[in-house]
Amino acid sequence: RLRDQSDVQAAGRLVLSHLRLVVSISRQYAGYGLPQGDLIQEGNVGLMKAVKRFDPDQGVRLVSYAMHWIKAEIHEYVLKNWRTVKVATTKAQRKLFFNLRSLKHQFKGDDAGNRVGRAGLSEADIQRVARELDVRPEDVIEMETRMAGGDVALEAPVDDDHDTPSPLAFMADEAGEPTRVIEANHRDWLSSQGISTALHGLDDRSRRIVEERWLKVNDNGSGGATLHELAAEYGVSAERIRQIEVAALKKMRKTLEAA
Repeated sequence: RLRDQSDVQAAGRLVLSHLRLVVSISRQYAGYGLPQGDLIQEGNVGLMKAVKRFDPDQGVRLVSYAMHWIKAEIHEYVLKNWRTVKVATTKAQRKLFFNLRSLKHQFKGDDAGNRVGRAGLSEADIQRVARELDVRPEDVIEMETRMAGGDVALEAPVDDDHDTPSPLAFMADEAGEPTRVIEANHRDWLSSQGISTALHGLDDRSRRIVEERWLKVNDNGSGGATLHELAAEYGVSAERIRQIEVAALKKMRKTLEAA
């Protein structure tokens, strides 16, 4: 219906049903010290782009398609806002920026007593990172030093001389696309401000139920509270919680559609 009839209500339902995915993905970037609310806002923009562009006839699930756009928007935000100094001037450095933390975590505990190499990594670790990411050991040392120094940020021109598996390489070039105008008009619709407005239009109980059911992600990556958990908390039946949830989501959709 969204594709064939430009059904805004259908788009709203798709968006609301994937808010938890945005929150979950945003948590993966908590280590960069940026406000999660801002990360969620950028992820919501990516979600909107995914919903607008999604073609069910391509045989790809919306959740898989949306993950690409959500991460792309968050990546762009991180690159523009992380601390104060430009450090990623090549794609090799971008690969290191987005992968070095996870690799260090993977190495943690391996020969911990022998970590006497430069920039907090052992020489063996430096060589291992260089091999896995196909970069020079010198690049590994430089990026680790800058990231550990607490005064780094990314905002750099694209270097097309080398290949990279970084998700940034897959970001679509939107220049000249007619859909860009449409997306700009709907950007606020999915911004955190718009969602916040929709939430604050609910009564306290309805708002908390929506937040617990749709926006909360546990530390283990699972979803928020169940109907039965909320029912026990409020002293009502699970069916009553479901009814409140449905009514609240319907009211939120109307608010978002009117934005």
